[in-house]
Amino acid sequence: MTESAEHGWLCRKILENSPMAILFADREGKIRLWNSGAETVFGYTEKEALGQSLDLIVPERQRQRHWEGWDNVMASGVTKYGRDPLAVPAMRKDGSRISIEFNVVLVRADSGELAGVAAMVQDVTARWQKQKEMNVRLAALEARAKEG
Repeated sequence: MTESAEHGWLCRKILENSPMAILFADREGKIRLWNSGAETVFGYTEKEALGQSLDLIVPERQRQRHWEGWDNVMASGVTKYGRDPLAVPAMRKDGSRISIEFNVVLVRADSGELAGVAAMVQDVTARWQKQKEMNVRLAALEARAKEG
């Protein structure tokens, strides 16, 4: 196996087997890549997700804001998020809402034209729930401290 072929094989294996959801959407927001991690996080198989709009996982209440941001990135070729993860609600196939954090990579063709956006996504619902519970407990303790 040549070094180039080995590199391609290695990249495919990492992508396919990553527990982190990795997806790519083209300029129109159509899903073109969906790994096994995305199947686990969102509940849709690769076959169900490919070719679908990102609306598949974006809750209806967030869609307008999502598409405004998407259109801005597609027009400017720049994202304001850089290396900072973005935390947003998302939707699973069963209709349940989850909290996700993701980083984006703007993917450019050899010509330099923006081809779309890749995202590396983690389900952080359990962590968000624990933080919410801790905040409630902290507020109760602070209220008691003010009373006493």
